[in-house]
Amino acid sequence: MSNYPKAIGPYSAYREANGLLFISGQLPINPNSGEIESEDIKEQTKQSLKNIGAILEENGISYDKVLKTTCFLANISDFTAFNEVYSEFFQAPYPARSAFAVKDLPKGAKVEIEVIALKG
Repeated sequence: MSNYPKAIGPYSAYREANGLLFISGQLPINPNSGEIESEDIKEQTKQSLKNIGAILEENGISYDKVLKTTCFLANISDFTAFNEVYSEFFQAPYPARSAFAVKDLPKGAKVEIEVIALKG
């Protein structure tokens, strides 16, 4: 079993092209249970970033190779709590980032994060 959840639709968890790794949006799904195990935004953010970390590790790279993140929040009022956890995974120079409030996320998640990383 991999250390990140399988895609829940007709897409790949990640793809590589031209020295870049494109990681699809990672929900806060525990790869062992296949479920979102917490309602807490901080715990969900941590799980999403751990899933990203597992994909990075499988590709022989670390968080410092992440160039860009796109972050989706079900509630923008969670932004501060989200940032607290996010800052534990990334250090300066931080990746470029976009963050959006969205109406709904799959499986009732509060957060989803996708990244583009340098493979080389």
